[in-house]
Amino acid sequence: MNERILMILTLWSAVGAGLIAGLFFAFSTFIMTALSRIPNEHGMSTMQSINTNILTPVFGLLFMGTALTSIVLTIVSFMRWGMPGSGYLLAACLLYLGGVIVTMAFNIPLNDALAAAEPGSDAGNRVWKTYLVTWTAWNHVRTFCSVASLILFILAIREL
Repeated sequence: MNERILMILTLWSAVGAGLIAGLFFAFSTFIMTALSRIPNEHGMSTMQSINTNILTPVFGLLFMGTALTSIVLTIVSFMRWGMPGSGYLLAACLLYLGGVIVTMAFNIPLNDALAAAEPGSDAGNRVWKTYLVTWTAWNHVRTFCSVASLILFILAIREL
């Protein structure tokens, strides 16, 4: 692969991982806490709105575009194995993709369950209480994956 293209893909992945890390970090450090401190039906309906409104082309391009470049760079890192930065590049990609897997396996199904629940109902309150704990725990995992990935992409860029 052309070195310039490799650098562009790696830089895109670093920026993507960083922006996603910032988003996840915000939810882990204060957004979910704030939503848990307001009446259940308001917190729940706010999160339902967030989950609907986050699904934009820009977010899709950022989240899945970074996943796509991470897949490409995973292959490239194996092809360049032994060259400077290839280990950092592989680890960065695998961590980012790990966060994507967590999102798809845990956070999205929890979002779907929340979307189906009625704010203010007894069943909705039970879903919300579980959601706050479980979704946030998995969000911590994907926050770690994204932050670690960003750091490793930066280290890879230094050596490419």
